[in-house]
Amino acid sequence: MATTLTTKGQVTIPKRIRDELQLLPGAPVQFSVNAAGEVVLHRPRPAKGLRRPKPDRFETVRGRADVRWRTDDLMKLLRSDD
Repeated sequence: MATTLTTKGQVTIPKRIRDELQLLPGAPVQFSVNAAGEVVLHRPRPAKGLRRPKPDRFETVRGRADVRWRTDDLMKLLRSDD
């Protein structure tokens, strides 16, 4: 799998590799060179005691409402002068 080095010295990690290593945007990565002169990409293991980021509070409840409002009824309620 080949890629091109940019003028800034950057390369794109192919999607198949990102998926295999479970790399997400902003994820830290480490590089090393083995005895054969090959560059090896490592995904650092999470340090003990680090917590996962909290899920977005809106995503957590999205689609869970048990009240089925009709748009017209809701707008009428919200625009009421009472």
